[in-house]
Amino acid sequence: MSNADLQRIDINPTHSYNGFKLRPGKPLPFGATLVPGGVNFSIYSSHATACTLVLFVKGQPQPYAEIPFPEEFRIGNVYAMVVFDLDYENIEYGYRMDGPFDPPVGHRFDQSKILLDPYAKAIGGRDVWGVPPDWNNIYHYRGRLTFDDFDWQGDRPLQIPSEDLIIYEMHVRGFTRHASSGVKHPGTFAAIREKIPYLKALGVNCVELLPIYEFDEFDGSRPHPWEEDKLLMNYWGYSTVGFFAPKAAYAATGRLGMQVDEFKALVRELHANGIQVLLDVVFNHTAEGNEMGPMISFRGIDNKTYYMLTPDGYYWNFSGTGNTLNCNNPLVRNMVLDCLRYWASEYHIDGFRFDLAAILGRDPIGIPLSNPPLLESLAYDPILAKCELIAEAWDAGGLYQVGSFPAYGRWAEWNGKYRDDMRRFLKGDMGIIGAVAQRLQGSPDLYAWRGPTASVNFFCCHDGFTLADLVSYNDKHNEANGWGNTDGGNDDHSWNCGFEGPTDDPAVNALRMRQMKNAFALLLVSQGVPMFLMGDEVGHSQQGNNNTYCQDNELNWLDWALVERNAELLRFVQRCIAFRHAHPVLRNREHLRNYDYVGSGYADISWHGTRAWQADWSGTSRIIAFMLCGKHAKSGTVTDSYLYVAANMYWDALPFELPGLPEGMHWHLFANTGAVPDAYEPGSEPRLEPQHEVLIGGRSVVILVGHE
Repeated sequence: MSNADLQRIDINPTHSYNGFKLRPGKPLPFGATLVPGGVNFSIYSSHATACTLVLFVKGQPQPYAEIPFPEEFRIGNVYAMVVFDLDYENIEYGYRMDGPFDPPVGHRFDQSKILLDPYAKAIGGRDVWGVPPDWNNIYHYRGRLTFDDFDWQGDRPLQIPSEDLIIYEMHVRGFTRHASSGVKHPGTFAAIREKIPYLKALGVNCVELLPIYEFDEFDGSRPHPWEEDKLLMNYWGYSTVGFFAPKAAYAATGRLGMQVDEFKALVRELHANGIQVLLDVVFNHTAEGNEMGPMISFRGIDNKTYYMLTPDGYYWNFSGTGNTLNCNNPLVRNMVLDCLRYWASEYHIDGFRFDLAAILGRDPIGIPLSNPPLLESLAYDPILAKCELIAEAWDAGGLYQVGSFPAYGRWAEWNGKYRDDMRRFLKGDMGIIGAVAQRLQGSPDLYAWRGPTASVNFFCCHDGFTLADLVSYNDKHNEANGWGNTDGGNDDHSWNCGFEGPTDDPAVNALRMRQMKNAFALLLVSQGVPMFLMGDEVGHSQQGNNNTYCQDNELNWLDWALVERNAELLRFVQRCIAFRHAHPVLRNREHLRNYDYVGSGYADISWHGTRAWQADWSGTSRIIAFMLCGKHAKSGTVTDSYLYVAANMYWDALPFELPGLPEGMHWHLFANTGAVPDAYEPGSEPRLEPQHEVLIGGRSVVILVGHE
């Protein structure tokens, strides 16, 4: 048999239209896929009556071809077609969908609109950040093809054990946009690569990136209330346009259409330096908003399938942003799975944090499900099996599931109760010592069967006060957002240390510095997974604004001059991180048991007060101390030093009696936030004198290491 006899028949066209050669396509995978000789276009719609492929030459205002899908190319509710001989590196594509326009029933088809493919792997048309688009453009966000030609150089996801992670929450643009960053392409993926030495020196081994896939920074944009010629913008990016495509405007090469390779290069370099990459994913809503919003993609393709609708065709708004994705519809659920599998396999992403994840557990009319199929599917998915899955376990509709989120043994949570209880303890509230003890242990009261790694512990994140503002403001100051200071939360549990905002008072500033050190010290000795906000390690302030979602300016941009200005705080944070890395007794995968199960003579954790072995659980207590027995590290599988942590949030100094160590061991001082020096390099801690007692200043934390 000759080679000619073996020629593939699927490279032969069966139809033609206006000079284009066509054949029936493969329904899976959805999206635009290169096949021998052409491109396979596949898109589904449960309610459309017809579909047309629209082709553009890259950047051209008008399409050069429109090709209706022949009815025989439709398989079920999927339109699939191969178009041959396309200049696939130089085209952009979209769709027109025909069908009923009947909003009360849920249908909003409009054949005059060109629609973005929900599965588009690259998106052009809005390639440079903040450049106002031509609002008369008939097709703003344009689907493009991607090519599997990136050299990963042997890279793969790192699979660092959850208990060993230290997460740094970062905004791609804000990290390097400030003029002080000194990078070649500020505000881009490429710029982060230049700052990897900083991240390594800091000691974090995981970055969590606020949304990096295509969103519209002009969504909801409006004039700044008092700065002329400045716009308030959709800065955070929680307003998705395309779930599969990295944001072109975050790439220095975005105008060249190279955003895919630039982001992959960033992931590869972070991995090469031992740093995992988590993506903040937003499957609760899209940039199309409510009934008044634009028609970009989902609404025009299959509104009734993609969105949760009221009985009269309006949008349920559990996200607080106009619409809610119908994530427990099987079609939408499959899109979410396809998307995450794509990022995990094609971009080597190590895990995901799900924004307002409680929404993902609501049924199509918004009722919370007891066994949400999407959350279960994600937990058991074979491709996502090694990925971190982290839920923001609440939504804007009032569903709060911290500690009760359907976890299936896989999901971790942003622990909002850790944030609130530890903030209250930090500022000296009474009546919460019992709760603080739970938080320090990885919240076994919330995650009894899930282990401490279910708890992502944090004092601050992008949403709310920064750490510097937490200790500088009693109240939010959000006037710059243009809503008369009515936006943002009112439950920050902050304390200004005696003066609202910036001050030259050295006593106030010294107390604020100590409080920031206290927060980091407590965070990094807590069981669970610590996370902190970009810039908190150098005292970045947002001037009291606790909702900077719209501020593309110095409020959000990290001022790199703070690295020198607040070198004292940065050095303290670096040493606390190094201390955590050095001591496996701080990084247990199973909950502490509060008794001795290895025969060391000490419980794995014991609680103390100003008197050893006598914790003060009273309602007026502002102190807590605990000792970890190093023989119980990692459930007794490794041996570590003994650690003693005492926190005095009372305003005066108090003497703390120290628990005795096994014979031949002595206490050594690692950190004292109320003293100079405030911390030592791990491994070089000086011996404490005297050994039986330590005086701890007001609002201070002391950390001791017990070894020979």
